[in-house]
Amino acid sequence: MTVWLLFVLVGLVVLYALIVLAFFIGGRREDARAIGGFVPDCVVLFARLLRDERLPRRHKVIVGALIPYLAMPFDLVPDFIPVAGQLDDVVIVAFVLRRVARKSPQLIREHWPGPSSSLVLVLRLAGQ
Repeated sequence: MTVWLLFVLVGLVVLYALIVLAFFIGGRREDARAIGGFVPDCVVLFARLLRDERLPRRHKVIVGALIPYLAMPFDLVPDFIPVAGQLDDVVIVAFVLRRVARKSPQLIREHWPGPSSSLVLVLRLAGQ
C-alpha cells in the first residue's frame, strides 16, 4: 500500500513538473511561473493574511484552520486519490478566499506574492 502511494505521489509530482516545463519550453515563462508557484504563493498569502492586523479575527480563524487542513494527509476526499483528492482542497481554499475577499479584497491584492496573472485567478476563485 505505501509503495503504491509513493508511486502515485511521485507520478503526480512528475506530471506537475512536466506541465510547468512544457509551458517554459513553449515560451510561456510567465504562465510556467504562475503554475509552478501557485501553491507556494497561496501559502505565503495565507501567512501574510494571518499577520495582518486589518484582517478581522473571524477571518484569521478560518485562514488559520485552513493551513493545517491542507497539510493533513486525510480530509474529505483523501489526497492520494488523483484529481478528486485535490479538488476538495481547491473548493475549501476558494471558500476561504471568498470569505476574506468579500470584506477585504484589497488585502488579497496587497499581500499576493505571485504574478498578476495568478492573482486574477485567485480573485476569480474568490468571486471578485
